[in-house]
Amino acid sequence: MKIFFLFTFSIFLLSAFEQAAASAHYDKILTHSRIRARDQGPNVCALQQVMGTKKKYFSTCRNWYQGAICGKKATVLYECCPGYMKMDGMRGCPAVAPIDHVYGTLGIVGATSTQQYSDMSKLREEIEGRGSFTFFAPSNEAWEQLSSEIHRNLVDNVNIELYNALHHHMVNKRVLTKDLKNGMTLVSMYNDQKLLINHYPNGVVTVNCARVIHGNQIATNGVVHVIDRVLTAIGNTIQDFIEVEDDLSSLRAAAITSDVLDILGRPGHYTLFAPTNEAFERLPRGVLERIMGDKVASEALVKFHILNTLQCSEAITGGAVYETLEGNTVEIGCDGESLTVNGVKMVKRKDIVTSNGVIHLIDEVLIPDSAKQVIELGGAQQSTFRELVAQLGLASSLRPEGQYTLLAPLNGAFSDDTLRMDQRLLKTILQNHIIKVKVGLNELYNGQELETIGGKLLRVFVYRTAVCIENSCMVRGSKEGRNGFIHIFRQIINPAEKTLHEMLRNDKRFSVFLSLVKAADLDDVLSQPGEWTLFVPTNDAFKGLTDDDKDILIRDKNALRNILLYHLTQGVFIGSGFEPGVTNILKTIQGGKLYLKTVNDTLLVNELKSRESDLMATNGVIHVIDKLLYPADLPVGNDQLLTILKKLIKYIQIKFVRDSTFKEIPLTFYKINIIESNVQPIIRKEDPSITQLTKLIEGEPEFKIVREGETITKVIHGEPIIKTYTKIIDGRPVEVTEKKVTEERIIQGPEIKYTRITAGGSDNEEKLKKLLEEEAPVRKVQPTRRTQGGAARRRTRLA
Repeated sequence: MKIFFLFTFSIFLLSAFEQAAASAHYDKILTHSRIRARDQGPNVCALQQVMGTKKKYFSTCRNWYQGAICGKKATVLYECCPGYMKMDGMRGCPAVAPIDHVYGTLGIVGATSTQQYSDMSKLREEIEGRGSFTFFAPSNEAWEQLSSEIHRNLVDNVNIELYNALHHHMVNKRVLTKDLKNGMTLVSMYNDQKLLINHYPNGVVTVNCARVIHGNQIATNGVVHVIDRVLTAIGNTIQDFIEVEDDLSSLRAAAITSDVLDILGRPGHYTLFAPTNEAFERLPRGVLERIMGDKVASEALVKFHILNTLQCSEAITGGAVYETLEGNTVEIGCDGESLTVNGVKMVKRKDIVTSNGVIHLIDEVLIPDSAKQVIELGGAQQSTFRELVAQLGLASSLRPEGQYTLLAPLNGAFSDDTLRMDQRLLKTILQNHIIKVKVGLNELYNGQELETIGGKLLRVFVYRTAVCIENSCMVRGSKEGRNGFIHIFRQIINPAEKTLHEMLRNDKRFSVFLSLVKAADLDDVLSQPGEWTLFVPTNDAFKGLTDDDKDILIRDKNALRNILLYHLTQGVFIGSGFEPGVTNILKTIQGGKLYLKTVNDTLLVNELKSRESDLMATNGVIHVIDKLLYPADLPVGNDQLLTILKKLIKYIQIKFVRDSTFKEIPLTFYKINIIESNVQPIIRKEDPSITQLTKLIEGEPEFKIVREGETITKVIHGEPIIKTYTKIIDGRPVEVTEKKVTEERIIQGPEIKYTRITAGGSDNEEKLKKLLEEEAPVRKVQPTRRTQGGAARRRTRLA
């Protein structure tokens, strides 16, 4: 029980400490300032003063080490910490400032103008007397910044206007900075007016957006905090201000259209960056009309200007990112005396304080991505793509009500040769970068196929640190707009047109490698559908290989297959999809391992440079190399073969183990191609006639397996077409039934080639598959391929 009590008590203390710490940012920063100035003597604080101004700050670590505030150089000052004072002949600030009543304390902290106005307004007697007050006292500079008209009105009516204005700066209890919690509201001594308190993580404390520049000067009857401006009364909400401000009529219309205006009338702590009418007039007319005519877009537009936190200008001493009500973020910063939004000076008037937040007037309209058309999402790095889409008439096909995905290459991807192409060809290339549907980054998966507006199918490849489409991989910067996504790519996307085998056949550089592939009976592997990565040596890799050498290689088919299949791996691996500088290990079909990595945008295979990478085929990708690859751990047991390999491979030491042999690699690692067959069925039957009298036949189609020697032929009759009619024979009506067999499917071994029929249902397909598995379990067949032309059909009529 005792242990439980101690544990509970410790938790209580920790939570109490954390709560106190969370609301005492000002005091923390002050402590850091004292530490920075410890070499100056006791009770000295280090401040930063923005050059060219009188603004001084107890600085955060970030501002201190940058030596700047709001992008402006700041000099270091050393002053007595609040509550302490200097003594002649002594270092630092060893003396404690005298404690006096609030009126006297105003003089101690240098707020002499406020002290003078307290005299004039007959407030002095009150703040010298009994009580406990908090006085947020404007500095002398704050009174000087007050407009002459307001200042004159106060001085002309000291007993009412000035007295009430000073009471508005007072609270009828002592409140220290540690008690000033962010978002709290205090009640002033004038007409119970609200004072909105904000206590920011950077140590800045504000009262109605006026910054506390000297806090916690204790008095016998309260405490004085010096602030940097004169407070004015607040009463209206942000909604009230928008409704009466003539310069915000365009924003008012947008807020009403989108049903957002009512939100700004509710209690809260909002920050509104309010575009003026002039800002709306700068928008292209078509853009504004489109957004205003789309409730979803207009709502996104207005909410993008609203923060759900109250950000006074004096609290912003550096750039920070804030989430808007729309859901995306904006960066709020400062540049000297000016506020910036996303790095741009646009704030015309700041710190219009209302009962539920603050308003900053800006001279630009902020348009979020969610309110933009997809073509408008492209930034400066995709300007070439965006301009070409417009010039070639493709922008008009991106309808506002449609859904699209743009695959936008960076500007550097468009070479001069590409830009000089025939416009029809260039248009086709760009069509391959526009997907018919809206697909976000988190919706992409490996093996996915995306159809372009040009009718091409693009393949998606997902790797550990990259997402690629065909030969090109994404870079950061995907965005979602009103009618689609835009993804950024390093290169122009080139959809594959040919198989691996066709690409080798059409390129003379690979003629030697291709001849060896054919000799090893591997043509089909590179011809049929699949997903392969092939490392292809050019003819240069075979320099010195004589015809006799080649014959020796070809005669040892196991050796040849082992060598060639070490160049082939399952899966499509794009060079730019690898994490730079990291070694990737791929298992080859031969069984050995390849070690790949990219260095300075160059693909290395077993430390050999690829001359050309990412040549896309319909069934894989080719990486070109100029050396023959060979597994370092695979021994050779034949002297002739060793001599040949040493001619071709000089970058590694090949092991020799006499009489060792290469393992046999059966061609079962790839799916058997399904081709059309013109082979006539071999049908074993009792009666050579194919016509016989029958009754109505019902039930399942007939499946037969007939053997003849070593050849297997399967004959499958599809669903018969039954016709029944009445015929008059010898004067009597006779019911006659006709059966028509639509066609036959032939499957012939031992390589199992067959032609698919179009008749029959899914049950037939399942039975066919089952028969194939029973008769040829080693081979995998794809019974779902479509027949394309040339299939022999035989129709049989049974009467």
